[in-house]
Amino acid sequence: MDDIYYERLLNIKTTGEQQGFYESHHYNRYEATSYMALESLFKEYKLNNSDHIVDFGCGKGRLAFYINYYYNSSVTGIEMNNNYYAICENNKKSYFKSFSKPKEKINFLNIFAENYKVSSLDNKFYFFNPFSLQLFIKVLNNILISVEEFPREIDLIFYYPSEEYIDYLENYTALTLKQEIPVHNLYLIDKRQKFSIYTLYI
Repeated sequence: MDDIYYERLLNIKTTGEQQGFYESHHYNRYEATSYMALESLFKEYKLNNSDHIVDFGCGKGRLAFYINYYYNSSVTGIEMNNNYYAICENNKKSYFKSFSKPKEKINFLNIFAENYKVSSLDNKFYFFNPFSLQLFIKVLNNILISVEEFPREIDLIFYYPSEEYIDYLENYTALTLKQEIPVHNLYLIDKRQKFSIYTLYI
């Protein structure tokens, strides 16, 4: 399925070029996860309506609407860019005009990722290389502190996993590789075009 199909299905607008990039070596340019990649991921990785997903660097909210539509899961999108946050909120209004679902299951926060207070319900965390290793470590520590306070199994989902992220996870944390899911793309051969899912068992 192509972008047009999904954008019409979900009644949202998440395509287009990035604008208003935040000037910092700690934050990477935003790029939405392709719908093709999401199809590949969710053919093998399933969610349910009790899952709570946090998308760090959610951009225009594509992942949140896709997950909520197909799995009725709760999603929190974290976005520091004011323009993208406004687009997320507009997309949320459009989405809920088309679907009678609980609105509280999709939330967007206009904050820096390291300032997000991890909820005791959050159990899946999504990263598409949104920021530097230093910030990733801060965010990861926030997640792990929450797990210490409220023990639960968690998954960290990485698309195009950063070698720095993976090296840190495997050498300095108790998280273990649970699953790797390749993205099936006939037009691009790239071994990094995959999802790596790390889990922390309790």
